[in-house]
Amino acid sequence: MSKKLVIVESPAKSRTLGKILGKGYSIKASLGHVRDLPKGQMGVDIENGFTPRYVVPKAKTKLVNELKQATKDATTIYLATDPDREGEAIAWHLAEVTGDKKKQYRRVVFREITEEAVKEAFQNPRDLNMQLVDAQQARRILDRLVGYKISPLLWKKVRKNLSAGRVQSVAVKIIVDREREIQAFVPEEYWVIEVELSKKQEKPSFRATLVGLVEGKKLDIHTQEESDAIRSTLEKAAYDVLKIAAKKVMRQPAPPFTTSTLQQEAWRKLRFTAKQTMAIAQQLYEGLPIGEEGNVGLITYMRTDSTNVAQSAIAEAVAYIRGTYGEKYLPPKPRVFTARAKGAQEAHEAIRPTRIRREPVKIKKYLSTTQYRLYDLVWKRMVASQMAAAVFDNTTVDIEAKNHRDYLLRTATSVNTFPGFITVYSEGRDEAEEEEKITLPKLSKGDTLDFIKVIPEQRFTQPPPRYTEATLVKTLEQYGIGRPSTYAPTISTIQDRDYVAKDKGVFQPTELGFATNDLLVQHFPDIINIKFTADMESELDDIASNERKWPSVIKDFYTPFEKDYQKAVETAEKVKLADEPTGDPCPKCGKPLVIKTGRFGKFVACSGYPECKYTQSFQVKVGAKCPECGKDLIQRINKKRRTFYGCSGYPECKFLTNFKPLPQPCPQCKSLLTEHGKQAWCIKCGYKGKVEEAENKSQ
Repeated sequence: MSKKLVIVESPAKSRTLGKILGKGYSIKASLGHVRDLPKGQMGVDIENGFTPRYVVPKAKTKLVNELKQATKDATTIYLATDPDREGEAIAWHLAEVTGDKKKQYRRVVFREITEEAVKEAFQNPRDLNMQLVDAQQARRILDRLVGYKISPLLWKKVRKNLSAGRVQSVAVKIIVDREREIQAFVPEEYWVIEVELSKKQEKPSFRATLVGLVEGKKLDIHTQEESDAIRSTLEKAAYDVLKIAAKKVMRQPAPPFTTSTLQQEAWRKLRFTAKQTMAIAQQLYEGLPIGEEGNVGLITYMRTDSTNVAQSAIAEAVAYIRGTYGEKYLPPKPRVFTARAKGAQEAHEAIRPTRIRREPVKIKKYLSTTQYRLYDLVWKRMVASQMAAAVFDNTTVDIEAKNHRDYLLRTATSVNTFPGFITVYSEGRDEAEEEEKITLPKLSKGDTLDFIKVIPEQRFTQPPPRYTEATLVKTLEQYGIGRPSTYAPTISTIQDRDYVAKDKGVFQPTELGFATNDLLVQHFPDIINIKFTADMESELDDIASNERKWPSVIKDFYTPFEKDYQKAVETAEKVKLADEPTGDPCPKCGKPLVIKTGRFGKFVACSGYPECKYTQSFQVKVGAKCPECGKDLIQRINKKRRTFYGCSGYPECKFLTNFKPLPQPCPQCKSLLTEHGKQAWCIKCGYKGKVEEAENKSQ
C-alpha cells in the first residue's frame, strides 16, 4: 500500500483527486464528520470549562476502524478536507480519532479541484489551524447548549419533537415579524395621473406623469375628488416642453458569486431552493466525469463570503472576452472586487468556474439539467464581471401644463447604446419590475405639445413583501446572521419543523411558528434577537483570529442564558394551539373535521373527540383528479422529505408524479396538466404553454 494517505470527505472528491495525484497516493473518504457530540445527551461538561465530549457515532464505527488501519500503513497522512472552519474541524477530528501521534499529519487546502491548485497545496502543506477548529467548536457547543436546553422546554410547553436554535429561531422571528407588519398594514389610497401627449399629432404618442407643481411643490393625491379636480384642469391646459436633461449612464456588472448571492440568484432565475443550490454546487465543486478529461472540478469552493478572484482566473477571463467579443468589451483595466460581507473570510475567493474556456455549451452533454443550469449561471456571472460596462443614454423631459395652476409632468426614456456585460448576463431582481419602453419624439425646450387625454389611476400602498428564498438569504447576510454554510440548512430546518410554510414561493409563519416564536421572544429576548446573533458571529470570528479564547465566549453567553432558562421553566405557561378546520364534516357524526398533530405528524380527526373517535390520514388535495382512476390527487412527502403527488386511491392506484398537478385540464386533450416552473405540460399529448394561457384555454 502507498505510504501517502489522503483523507477527504466524499467519494466524488476522492475520485477527482485520485485522477490528479496518481498512483503514489491512497485516498479515503470520511463521509463527513467522524466524531460529534453524543445524541440524546448534552455532551458538554458545563462545570469544567464547557469541555465537549465527542463520540464516534455507531454508523461510523466501521469506517473509523478502516481509517485507523489505513493510517498505520502510511508514513504521511494528508487531511484534504474543505477549506473552511467546518473542514478544518473535520480534519482535526480525523487526526484525533485515528490517533497515532507518531504519524505525521499534514493539512492541505485548495479552493478548486484542479491539477494546478491541488499540486500546489500538496507542495505546501501546513499544520492544523486550531484557531479555526476552536471557532467551529464554539459554534457547535453554543448550538448544543441552546438546543438541549430550550428544545425540551418547547416539548413541555408547546408540542413534542420541536427544536430551537440560535440561528433558526431568529430566522423564524424575522418571518414572523414581517407577517405581523403585513397584518397590521393599513392600505392608503393614492392616485397616479398620466397625460397622453404628442408632438404636432405625430405618432406614436407618449405619456408623461404628473409629479407636482412647476414652482416645486409635490402633489399627493389621495381621493377621487382631488383626482377629478386636477384632471379637469389638465384637460384644459396648454403643454410645453420645460426642460430636457440627457446624460450617459454606465451600468457596471455584479461581482462573481458568494454563497449568499449564488443562492439568491439561483432562486430568482432558476427557482432552486438554497438547499438544492448547495447540493448541486457541491457536485460541481467535487468533480464530475467530463468525457476524455475524466473527473473534473468545475467550480471553486461554494461556501464563501468573499468576492476576491485569483489573478490567474481574471487573466483567463480577460483573454476569453478579448478573443470572443473583442477589445471594446473589456473595461480599461481588469476589475478587482473587494469582499462586501462583514468579516468575509470563508474560503477567501468567490465562486467561479475553474476554467473559463470550459464553456457551458461544450460540456452540457455530460451534465444533468440542474447541473448545467447552475454551472451556466456561475460561468456567465464570472465572465460578465470582467466585461465592459453597459452604456445607456437616459433622457428626462419636464413638461409644463399651463392653466390657472402650472403643473409639472415628467417622462423619461433609457436607450441602451452599448450592451457591454449585458451581452452575457444581467443580475436578476427580487421584485418584479415592469420596464416600460417609452419612445419619445425628438423634442426641444419650448416645443408645444398636443393634448390627447388624461389617464388617472387609483392605487393603494402595499405592505412589505413576504420573504422568498432569495430575500431571506439576503436578509440573513445583511444582518450578519449565520455564515455561508448555515443559510441552506437553516431555511430547510424551519420548514421541516413546520414553523414556516412556503406558498407560491413566499414564506409564511404557521400557527406553530407564531406560538413558538412568541414564547421564545418572551422568555429569551437576549438570545432570540437579531443583534445578539450577529454579535455572536463576530465573537466566533474573534476566536478564529485568536483575539479571544472559546471558553470565555461560551461562559459570557451561558451565564445570563441559564438565568433566563430557569425563569422560563418556572413561569412559562403551556401554549394551546388551535386545531385547523378542514372544512369537511365528520362522516360518522357530522361535526367539523380538524387537523391535529401527533407523534407521527399531522392527521385529521373529529372535533367531537372523545365522544367521536373518527380519524383519517392527513391529505393535501391539489384540486386535480387522477388521470387513471378519477380519484383526488394528493401531495405526499417521501423519506428524503421531497414532495411528490400521487393518487388518494393508493395502493389500488399507483399513479404518481414529481410535478405539481394543475386543476385545469389540458386544453387540447383534457388530460392532466402539471406545473414546470411557469409552464404547464400535459402528461399525455405533450402540450406546453404558460400556466395562465392553459387556464384561459381550458375555460
